[in-house]
Amino acid sequence: MNLIEQKSEVDKTWTLFLDRDGVINIESVGSYITSWSEFRFHNGAQEALKSLTAIFGRLVVVSNQRGVGRGIMSIESLREINVNLCDAIADYGGRIDSVYNCTAVSDEDRNRKPNTGMGLQAQEDFPEIDFRKSIMVGNSMSDMEFGKRLGMHTVFLTTKHEPVQLPDDLIDEQYPSLIAWANSMAPAELVG
Repeated sequence: MNLIEQKSEVDKTWTLFLDRDGVINIESVGSYITSWSEFRFHNGAQEALKSLTAIFGRLVVVSNQRGVGRGIMSIESLREINVNLCDAIADYGGRIDSVYNCTAVSDEDRNRKPNTGMGLQAQEDFPEIDFRKSIMVGNSMSDMEFGKRLGMHTVFLTTKHEPVQLPDDLIDEQYPSLIAWANSMAPAELVG
Protein backbone atom coordinates (compact mmCIF):
# COMPACT_ATOMS: atom_id res chain seq x y z
CA MET A 1 0.00 0.00 0.00
CA ASN A 2 1.40 3.37 -1.00
CA LEU A 3 1.57 5.36 2.22
CA ILE A 4 0.85 8.76 0.68
CA GLU A 5 -2.21 7.41 -1.15
CA GLN A 6 -3.26 5.61 2.01
CA LYS A 7 -3.14 8.76 4.16
CA SER A 8 -5.09 10.79 1.66
CA GLU A 9 -7.84 8.18 1.38
CA VAL A 10 -8.39 7.72 5.13
CA ASP A 11 -11.82 9.01 6.06
CA LYS A 12 -14.79 8.20 8.31
CA THR A 13 -15.10 4.74 6.72
CA TRP A 14 -11.77 3.80 8.36
CA THR A 15 -11.17 2.35 11.84
CA LEU A 16 -8.23 3.12 14.12
CA PHE A 17 -7.12 0.37 16.49
CA LEU A 18 -4.82 1.46 19.31
CA ASP A 19 -2.84 -0.36 21.94
CA ARG A 20 -3.07 1.41 25.31
CA ASP A 21 0.09 1.15 27.42
CA GLY A 22 3.00 2.92 25.78
CA VAL A 23 0.74 4.38 23.08
CA ILE A 24 -1.88 6.43 24.92
CA ASN A 25 -0.33 6.38 28.39
CA ILE A 26 3.16 6.05 29.79
CA GLU A 27 3.90 2.36 30.18
CA SER A 28 5.08 0.90 33.46
CA VAL A 29 7.73 -1.34 31.87
CA GLY A 30 7.99 -4.65 33.71
CA SER A 31 4.89 -3.87 35.75
CA TYR A 32 1.25 -2.88 35.27
CA ILE A 33 -0.90 0.22 35.54
CA THR A 34 -3.15 -1.09 38.32
CA SER A 35 -5.28 1.99 39.10
CA TRP A 36 -6.40 5.27 37.54
CA SER A 37 -4.11 7.14 39.96
CA GLU A 38 -1.12 5.50 38.20
CA PHE A 39 -2.35 6.39 34.70
CA ARG A 40 -0.41 9.19 32.96
CA PHE A 41 -1.10 10.25 29.39
CA HIS A 42 1.87 10.42 27.04
CA ASN A 43 2.69 14.00 26.07
CA GLY A 44 0.41 14.94 23.20
CA ALA A 45 -1.74 11.79 23.37
CA GLN A 46 -4.98 13.63 24.14
CA GLU A 47 -4.32 16.13 21.35
CA ALA A 48 -3.55 13.24 19.01
CA LEU A 49 -6.79 11.44 19.83
CA LYS A 50 -8.77 14.63 19.33
CA SER A 51 -7.34 15.13 15.84
CA LEU A 52 -7.67 11.42 14.96
CA THR A 53 -11.34 11.49 16.06
CA ALA A 54 -11.93 14.05 13.31
CA ILE A 55 -10.47 11.65 10.72
CA PHE A 56 -11.58 8.10 11.65
CA GLY A 57 -15.10 6.70 11.87
CA ARG A 58 -14.21 4.37 14.74
CA LEU A 59 -11.47 4.47 17.39
CA VAL A 60 -10.98 1.24 19.31
CA VAL A 61 -8.50 0.31 22.03
CA VAL A 62 -7.22 -3.30 22.11
CA SER A 63 -5.02 -4.02 25.10
CA ASN A 64 -3.50 -7.10 26.71
CA GLN A 65 -4.02 -6.76 30.49
CA ARG A 66 -2.50 -9.92 31.92
CA GLY A 67 -2.23 -8.27 35.35
CA VAL A 68 -5.90 -9.10 35.98
CA GLY A 69 -5.38 -12.77 35.19
CA ARG A 70 -2.32 -12.83 37.44
CA GLY A 71 -4.27 -11.30 40.34
CA ILE A 72 -2.12 -8.15 40.41
CA MET A 73 -5.16 -5.96 39.78
CA SER A 74 -8.92 -6.43 39.82
CA ILE A 75 -11.26 -6.41 36.86
CA GLU A 76 -13.06 -3.55 38.62
CA SER A 77 -9.87 -1.46 38.61
CA LEU A 78 -9.41 -2.17 34.91
CA ARG A 79 -13.01 -1.13 34.20
CA GLU A 80 -12.48 2.09 36.18
CA ILE A 81 -9.35 2.87 34.13
CA ASN A 82 -11.28 2.23 30.89
CA VAL A 83 -14.19 4.50 31.89
CA ASN A 84 -11.90 7.28 33.09
CA LEU A 85 -9.74 7.00 29.95
CA CYS A 86 -12.76 7.35 27.67
CA ASP A 87 -14.14 10.23 29.75
CA ALA A 88 -10.80 12.07 29.76
CA ILE A 89 -10.50 11.74 25.98
CA ALA A 90 -14.11 12.92 25.51
CA ASP A 91 -13.48 15.90 27.81
CA TYR A 92 -10.57 16.83 25.54
CA GLY A 93 -12.75 16.66 22.42
CA GLY A 94 -11.76 13.18 21.27
CA ARG A 95 -13.52 9.82 21.29
CA ILE A 96 -12.90 6.16 21.99
CA ASP A 97 -15.77 4.00 20.79
CA SER A 98 -14.86 0.87 22.72
CA VAL A 99 -12.09 -0.70 24.78
CA TYR A 100 -11.29 -4.40 24.50
CA ASN A 101 -9.02 -6.08 27.03
CA CYS A 102 -7.56 -9.55 27.19
CA THR A 103 -7.02 -10.48 30.84
CA ALA A 104 -5.97 -14.07 30.15
CA VAL A 105 -2.55 -15.26 31.28
CA SER A 106 -2.06 -17.78 28.47
CA ASP A 107 -0.48 -16.69 25.19
CA GLU A 108 -2.80 -19.24 23.55
CA ASP A 109 -5.96 -17.31 24.47
CA ARG A 110 -7.75 -16.23 21.27
CA ASN A 111 -7.99 -12.65 22.55
CA ARG A 112 -4.37 -12.17 23.58
CA LYS A 113 -2.46 -10.22 20.93
CA PRO A 114 -1.04 -11.17 18.50
CA ASN A 115 -4.10 -13.47 18.32
CA THR A 116 -7.00 -11.74 16.61
CA GLY A 117 -9.91 -12.23 19.04
CA MET A 118 -10.21 -8.60 20.18
CA GLY A 119 -10.25 -7.37 16.59
CA LEU A 120 -12.91 -9.89 15.63
CA GLN A 121 -14.98 -8.89 18.67
CA ALA A 122 -14.75 -5.24 17.62
CA GLN A 123 -15.94 -6.17 14.13
CA GLU A 124 -18.83 -8.14 15.63
CA ASP A 125 -19.82 -5.10 17.73
CA PHE A 126 -19.29 -2.66 14.84
CA PRO A 127 -20.07 -4.61 11.61
CA GLU A 128 -18.97 -1.69 9.43
CA ILE A 129 -15.33 -2.31 10.41
CA ASP A 130 -13.32 -3.38 7.36
CA PHE A 131 -9.84 -4.53 8.35
CA ARG A 132 -8.49 -3.50 4.93
CA LYS A 133 -9.57 0.02 5.91
CA SER A 134 -8.11 -0.16 9.42
CA ILE A 135 -4.85 0.95 11.02
CA MET A 136 -3.26 -0.62 14.09
CA VAL A 137 -1.02 1.63 16.19
CA GLY A 138 1.09 -0.07 18.85
CA ASN A 139 4.50 -0.21 20.45
CA SER A 140 5.23 -3.93 20.38
CA MET A 141 5.75 -6.51 17.70
CA SER A 142 2.70 -8.41 18.97
CA ASP A 143 0.62 -5.31 18.12
CA MET A 144 2.11 -5.27 14.64
CA GLU A 145 1.51 -8.99 14.15
CA PHE A 146 -2.09 -8.60 15.38
CA GLY A 147 -2.66 -5.89 12.80
CA LYS A 148 -1.07 -7.83 9.95
CA ARG A 149 -2.97 -11.05 10.78
CA LEU A 150 -6.18 -9.06 10.24
CA GLY A 151 -4.90 -7.33 7.10
CA MET A 152 -4.46 -3.87 8.65
CA HIS A 153 -1.95 -1.12 7.95
CA THR A 154 0.45 -0.96 10.93
CA VAL A 155 2.18 1.90 12.72
CA PHE A 156 4.95 1.11 15.22
CA LEU A 157 5.64 3.62 18.00
CA THR A 158 9.16 3.52 19.43
CA THR A 159 8.12 4.38 22.99
CA LYS A 160 9.82 1.34 24.55
CA HIS A 161 11.86 -0.23 21.74
CA GLU A 162 14.55 1.08 19.44
CA PRO A 163 13.39 1.95 15.91
CA VAL A 164 13.18 -1.03 13.58
CA GLN A 165 15.11 -1.02 10.32
CA LEU A 166 12.51 -0.57 7.59
CA PRO A 167 11.25 -2.12 5.41
CA ASP A 168 9.86 -4.74 7.81
CA ASP A 169 7.18 -7.34 7.03
CA LEU A 170 5.13 -6.35 10.09
CA ILE A 171 5.61 -2.56 10.14
CA ASP A 172 4.34 -0.11 7.53
CA GLU A 173 5.33 3.10 9.35
CA GLN A 174 7.08 4.04 12.58
CA TYR A 175 7.06 7.17 14.72
CA PRO A 176 8.36 8.17 18.16
CA SER A 177 4.89 8.95 19.57
CA LEU A 178 1.17 8.97 18.88
CA ILE A 179 1.17 12.75 18.42
CA ALA A 180 3.99 12.51 15.85
CA TRP A 181 1.95 10.03 13.82
CA ALA A 182 -1.27 12.04 14.25
CA ASN A 183 0.55 15.11 12.94
CA SER A 184 1.48 13.13 9.82
CA MET A 185 -2.16 12.13 9.30
CA ALA A 186 -4.05 15.29 10.02
CA PRO A 187 -4.27 18.64 8.30
CA ALA A 188 -2.39 21.17 10.44
CA GLU A 189 -5.58 22.89 11.60
CA LEU A 190 -6.81 19.67 13.24
CA VAL A 191 -3.72 19.13 15.41
CA GLY A 192 -3.00 20.85 18.69
